[in-house]
Amino acid sequence: MLLDIGTAIMGAGIGAGLVALGAGLGIGRIGGSAMDAIARQPEATGRIQTVMIIAAALIEGVALFGVVVCLLISFREA
Repeated sequence: MLLDIGTAIMGAGIGAGLVALGAGLGIGRIGGSAMDAIARQPEATGRIQTVMIIAAALIEGVALFGVVVCLLISFREA
């Protein structure tokens, strides 16, 4: 029983770390691609920024959901 709880907590910690890593990589790629697009077409800056912010918010939402699931797993009662 104790091994199961420890494994769940360890898995939840690893899962939360992977979620944070994935979100950071995703937002970094969005930001880099947006800067490239703005450098190529400066007149489209407003539209590019709007789409970038929406995409970043969606990634943050998924990341938050993943962290909450990991926390629920780690705090579950035996």
